[in-house]
Amino acid sequence: MKYVSTRGEAEGKGFAEILLEGLAPDGGLYVPERYPRVDAATLNRWRGLSYAGLAFEILSLYIDDIPPADLRRLLDTTYTAEVFGTKIITPLRALEPGVFVLGLSNGPTLAFKDVAMQFLGHAFEYELARRDRTLKVLGATSGDTGSAAEHALKGKRGVEVFMLSPLDRMSPFQQAQMFSLQEANIHNIVVEGVFDDCQDLVKAVSADLAFKRLQSIGTVNSINWARLLAQVVYYFAGYFQATRSNDERVSFAVPTGNFGNICAGHVARMMGLPIERLVLATNENDVLDEFFRTGTYRVRAAAETHATSSPSMDISKASNFERFVFDGLGCDAARTRELFEQVESQHTFTLAARDRDRVAGFGFTSGRSTAVDRLATIRNVHERFGEVIDPHTADALFVGRAHAERATPMLVLETALPAKFNATVRDALGRDAPRPAGFEGIEDLPRRFVSMPPDIARLKALIAASGPTEACA
Repeated sequence: MKYVSTRGEAEGKGFAEILLEGLAPDGGLYVPERYPRVDAATLNRWRGLSYAGLAFEILSLYIDDIPPADLRRLLDTTYTAEVFGTKIITPLRALEPGVFVLGLSNGPTLAFKDVAMQFLGHAFEYELARRDRTLKVLGATSGDTGSAAEHALKGKRGVEVFMLSPLDRMSPFQQAQMFSLQEANIHNIVVEGVFDDCQDLVKAVSADLAFKRLQSIGTVNSINWARLLAQVVYYFAGYFQATRSNDERVSFAVPTGNFGNICAGHVARMMGLPIERLVLATNENDVLDEFFRTGTYRVRAAAETHATSSPSMDISKASNFERFVFDGLGCDAARTRELFEQVESQHTFTLAARDRDRVAGFGFTSGRSTAVDRLATIRNVHERFGEVIDPHTADALFVGRAHAERATPMLVLETALPAKFNATVRDALGRDAPRPAGFEGIEDLPRRFVSMPPDIARLKALIAASGPTEACA
């Protein structure tokens, strides 16, 4: 299996190489040359596997440059009950007739990002040791990516982490999970702007190929194919829990900001998983909802990017969206490059009618919710079922309910445990969210971070000032 850039200039590379690289040299995102197709017999064989076993089968279709025994060991180490609190890893629970919640928040930082990031941490350490290399990992977070990446990579030999986050745009719990870490290889950088400013800085550093190579820079955002690939697994795991045979179809409702989580569902559907609909849910930052309704992708300026009660989705420039557009254009790299260069210059593009027709065949539908909708949904779930959900999951449930069909189960992807967004839960229920043991008083821990304006030169200086990490043995 080789990987190529959505913009067409990068030569085919193996998985291990793109694992450490992030963005392609031409500014595009790496995608597989083809999506492996899974037939009914294979689905039957996979149905009874453990989560780690299922992950091995799926990832093996995309990874042929890591010995199978090593890949299996990495996955067996990643997906354990000790790390995720349950041997099922991503358990499915019924909420109401035809509507289920896929539990993705059982990892160390209580968010769905842990499911992929824990694997990525082990994979980085393995590959760096194999190559006797070090890596400076650069990332941007709107809330949960940062803490999941830092907790997966803290103390890892050969790795330093530089994580950018927007000033005052995360919940106090999310900030504390990151800023309280004292490990020397973790560097938190607060950017005076919004998430899109952080993401633009990551892309700008990655686009400077000479600096990137000199400093040995990689990424952990969903622009890194390895992270997205690991997320594909829980779509299969959820499907097997929701169905008894492979003749059945399901739909998934996915809260979406950067398009990584739902793009993993798109990959699963392209592989042949019987998905009826991928329901994309946004909050008031509804750039992606607008695209799927109108065919126009219109990036908002920082001043137009709302600070909402589901802050991990406060994104107007979805960096992972380019992979889907590439597929939607029939893998036309030249056209993909043209459209995303237009985004950089004009902040928008509109698909031609023929392209919109092609995109319509990929099974997406969309909707948005508001602060009022989130509070009402959190309150409704608590009153009817005795459960407390976080505001991002509430976004997905609100939109998913609107698109639910009686004959097709709707699986809502959980984002995080509600304790991470206690202020919104208190607004909805008049009480605090349940707090898991071990997280008492996290907001009061000492914090360690630096602040800076969205200045590429300042960021490069910070990265360069950090010496090389300890070489792998």
